[in-house]
Amino acid sequence: MALTPLPDDQWDDDVRDALASMVAEGRRNREGAGNALATLVRHPKLTAAYLPFSAYLLQESTLPPRLREFAILRVAHRISSAYEWGHHVELGEQAGLTSADIAAARNGDPADDFDRTVLTAVDELLEVNRITADTWAALGKQLDDRARMDLIFTVGGYVMLGMALNTFGVELEPDPMVENL
Repeated sequence: MALTPLPDDQWDDDVRDALASMVAEGRRNREGAGNALATLVRHPKLTAAYLPFSAYLLQESTLPPRLREFAILRVAHRISSAYEWGHHVELGEQAGLTSADIAAARNGDPADDFDRTVLTAVDELLEVNRITADTWAALGKQLDDRARMDLIFTVGGYVMLGMALNTFGVELEPDPMVENL
């Protein structure tokens, strides 16, 4: 690992306060926070600034949860983020993704036309750093402007997080379901 989770003896009030926007008080510790957050809190000020945005993407976004998780899984696969994949397979199932949907996030070949449009949007963002006009219009058949904006920020936010997790070498906890990327 390039960065390990912050050891228990270094968890102070600044570290615990950095997690306040996203982690229940009883989980603001090395074990309760999980490997990703326990690594991010090595920089409490950055963590405190980043987590409200992350919490928005997961809890307040106008993007339907199923589509959010579908897009996140595509990002996780495309950037080889085992940590994101491992956590978001379970979240995706909770949001209504089937095993076929999860496989489609990996192989890029969903049965549903709108799901295909979502994956196309994710792939365009990763490949050319924008959604093309045709894909934007196709997304607009089911998503309003705010949800399309949330899709872009979800993809960007999870690319950024995945790059950090990959660089830091954050290891997946034994609990999450992990499939091959």
